[in-house]
Amino acid sequence: MLKTKKSKIVAIIMSTLLTVSLLSGCGSKSTTNTSQAVTYNLGANPKTIDPGLNSSVEGGIVIANAFEGLTEVDANNKPSAGIAKSWDVSDGGKHYVFHLRKDAKWSDGKAVTAHDFEYAWKRALAPETASDYAYQLYYLKNAQGYNESALPAAQKTPGVPAATADQVGVKATDDYTLDVELENPTPYFLGLLAFQTYMPLRKDIITAHPKDWALNGSTYVSDGAFKMKDWKQKDKLEFVKNPYYWNKSVVKLDKLTYTVLDDATSYMSAYQSGQIDIIDTPPEEQTPTLLKQGKAKTYPDIGTYYYGFNLDPKAKLDPVVAKAMNNVDFRKAISLAIDREALVKDVVKGGQTPSTSFVPAGMLGPDGKDFKQKEYFPAKGDVAQAKQLLSKAGYPDGKGLPAIELMYNSSDENKSIAEAVQAMLKKNLNINVTLTAVERKVQLDETSKHTYNGISRNAWTADYADPMTFMDMWVTNGGNNVTGYSNEAYDKLIKEAKAETNATKRFDEMHQAEDILMKDMPVIPLYEYNIVCCMKSYVKGTYRTPMDVLYFTKAYVQK
Repeated sequence: MLKTKKSKIVAIIMSTLLTVSLLSGCGSKSTTNTSQAVTYNLGANPKTIDPGLNSSVEGGIVIANAFEGLTEVDANNKPSAGIAKSWDVSDGGKHYVFHLRKDAKWSDGKAVTAHDFEYAWKRALAPETASDYAYQLYYLKNAQGYNESALPAAQKTPGVPAATADQVGVKATDDYTLDVELENPTPYFLGLLAFQTYMPLRKDIITAHPKDWALNGSTYVSDGAFKMKDWKQKDKLEFVKNPYYWNKSVVKLDKLTYTVLDDATSYMSAYQSGQIDIIDTPPEEQTPTLLKQGKAKTYPDIGTYYYGFNLDPKAKLDPVVAKAMNNVDFRKAISLAIDREALVKDVVKGGQTPSTSFVPAGMLGPDGKDFKQKEYFPAKGDVAQAKQLLSKAGYPDGKGLPAIELMYNSSDENKSIAEAVQAMLKKNLNINVTLTAVERKVQLDETSKHTYNGISRNAWTADYADPMTFMDMWVTNGGNNVTGYSNEAYDKLIKEAKAETNATKRFDEMHQAEDILMKDMPVIPLYEYNIVCCMKSYVKGTYRTPMDVLYFTKAYVQK
């Protein structure tokens, strides 16, 4: 999932205004300690919290606590029964029949049915929905053919037959039985069902409010632990306990508030004053001390912070910039001129690991070994080789290159990283880099549409516990392929890996695909994530998955 670091868009005056807003909403500093209410800072105002349209971590956290899928993931990141109380598997793992619990209800009291799942999945696949995550449903039989049905013939994936919505492999056979047919056996399918794109949705609500159903508490009907009360744009999202949630007895919080402060100093101040109970990514200059004092804690996060090049041939880039972007020696020179060890030690300071591959550590293969086994480039870089490659690309000592734009979504940390990379490229390659800071929503739009003029900061956190979550995003025309990268050999390997039933061979095919990706270098991995979190001691019962989703279903305040 597209990941942001906490961004710096608001000024100190906005911090003051939010402080007033928080105080008026919470009553006083002591309110949090004497009621079952928790405030968590998302760090950015979500672009959307529509499960079929969201592709960012901040939106994903809100969705995960408002909705529940057929399965859910527990504190050990294992799939367990959710809305589906049981299921049957046949045809070698290609056919599932899910039996829904009859006590599951929406936040307005209506029953959750199998039809809600069928509608939601087909809505995300419908060409007119234009969901970035439609490809996450391609595991369903005929799903890709339906999703691509409106494309011109030249843009359709070869070998994928056209299909209609009725031919997609999901069917509600009655109100509480969902029949699912897959293209191929998928070992991580049950875990995938806990992901946002597989959440159920209410057709009647969305049909009546197609543009704004996910913006208002009265129409944001959900089936999980919490329901929306209000969304004050660029201020906060207010949720309350869902009285109709089937498992409401485990939910202790009466109120869950998400603030969207994106300035590290501001949200740290709000945390210290007791207005916010949980923050992620404290100011980097304070992080080492907070960790040493035990006032902050790190959590595993299977994710990669990276820069991407705009390689889309249809992008309207400066011709000279486009020529450089599309030169693999130029891209490799940029990568090798960056000292990732210095970045994590001197800039990020949260114990992160320098990236030497795109797929991070944390996912085991059938042999019990981590998928990450190769270092495709040295963590400290190689300036001598970088200079040689830049000269080979036709830009010796940076000559002939205009200033290269590096776009990032505003945050203290992203800015510090960008400035460090800017300095390294100037010092090591004599390349001038122009930094452009934009709001998170703008960054998501520009990277999705490939309208940024050069290089863009981005990141990816695993959607499920398998390397494929880092691999299939780079196929040609992929919904989250933010670079416009295309390689037929890569596409072929991903397709074969998805169809492969032999686990060892499947991992080998994904290794081969990553070899191609790192040889072509459409992206520059910088470091592997972890989460640095500050949480008040009175907040209990939360759990966080390595997919960077924080769950509040069983959270409570210790009075």
